[in-house]
Amino acid sequence: MAIPDRVPIAHEPGYRTDTIGSFDHGQFFGSVTATLQDGAGSKPDWYRYKRWYAVLHQFDVDGGHTGSQTWFAGTSEDEDTSIRRAQECLAGWLEALPGRAFGDIAIKLFQVNVDGHVFGLVDESELYDGQDHAEFLPDDLGFDPPWDGCYDT
Repeated sequence: MAIPDRVPIAHEPGYRTDTIGSFDHGQFFGSVTATLQDGAGSKPDWYRYKRWYAVLHQFDVDGGHTGSQTWFAGTSEDEDTSIRRAQECLAGWLEALPGRAFGDIAIKLFQVNVDGHVFGLVDESELYDGQDHAEFLPDDLGFDPPWDGCYDT
């Protein structure tokens, strides 16, 4: 079994896929997520390198990526403030989506580069010994057969 043309992602209220769904122009995946510079996790000041973002990816009705909005909200030096600012930004973007309804989505693989990091749904099968695997980055949501919309973190 290969990665499907459109990977289903289940809406999970109150958890990691709480802000996904459809709107008048297609589908969306919103999140507040963080990146960490390679090798920074072992540094005593790692929190300076953990960057928080508001992200809103948009897709057409067939799941093709049509664009992404990203906004850097701050680092983990002031993590609570950075997360709150990102959540406020994302909430504004979501409010502006005409006809927005939270729910399950099905999207195609895609990726964009933001500040040197990959954001998107990418094929990471080679990292899983050839087992079919798609990863939503940098959110670290892993999708595998039976492709039912459920994910691992």
